[in-house]
Amino acid sequence: MLSLLAEAASQPIHWTDLGLKPYLFEIGSFQLRYYSLAYILGLFFAYWHLSKMIKAPGAPMAQPHVDDLFFYCTLGVILGGRLGYAAFYTGGSSTQPSMFTNFTPGETISWDLLRLWDGGMSFHGGVIGVVVAILFVSWRNKLNWLRVCDYIAVNVPFGMLLGRLANFVNGELYGRVTDVPWAMVFPTGGELPRHPSQLYQAGLEGLLMMVILLLLFWKTRARWKPGVLVGVFTVGIATARFINEFFREPDAQLAQLAADTGLSQGQWLSIPMILVGLGVIVYALMRKPASASAS
Repeated sequence: MLSLLAEAASQPIHWTDLGLKPYLFEIGSFQLRYYSLAYILGLFFAYWHLSKMIKAPGAPMAQPHVDDLFFYCTLGVILGGRLGYAAFYTGGSSTQPSMFTNFTPGETISWDLLRLWDGGMSFHGGVIGVVVAILFVSWRNKLNWLRVCDYIAVNVPFGMLLGRLANFVNGELYGRVTDVPWAMVFPTGGELPRHPSQLYQAGLEGLLMMVILLLLFWKTRARWKPGVLVGVFTVGIATARFINEFFREPDAQLAQLAADTGLSQGQWLSIPMILVGLGVIVYALMRKPASASAS
């Protein structure tokens, strides 16, 4: 009996045995997919929690600014994420990203770029899109850009947590082949067991960063030092991404880059983020705290 149990325990987990499906429900041809639901719930939480944060003393903005940020940051996530994926993750070793160059006769735009439902969003592109959105709203309303970034950064990890869990439910973005006891066999990953790296990312990029930033905001005076929160977020999220990339299977079109350099595209993009984040933290700690009367 013990030998049978040991043999069963040594077998990898099959994702198909978990009974997961990529959508919550379907009506006719319509499906409410978990990935879309993750975006919706992530944005809803960000709006609700940011509205709560600005009621605490020293907020750098008011509710109308939150409403503007919600709209423009949503655009920034979608457009930046998609354009970043097209720029960073398509084309393989080619210097011309394929989503910008694959035109059919008579097209003025590559329709592949607009097919969001086919997947393909870049975390780093989404970050750039959100930064541009915050810059625009801050400039238009004469807000302290760095303090607005602090408040936005606290709310991002919840969406990261839900997004990575949705990746796992979809059986996509799985990890490298491994023999760890919790290895899983994914439907599109062949017969070999792999790291469930989506769960690693959900834990580090999502849950851990969410706990750290919420504690810093609500239990310390970090929000009075402009740049500390967004600096911690940038270093933490980029470091988590760098670590997780060692377990994640590289995108097929970029596998050669990882083989040639020893680092994946995601890791190369994370290095400058870590350096920028460290610079922002140092800058923030050297400045005087924000005035308690800030509004």
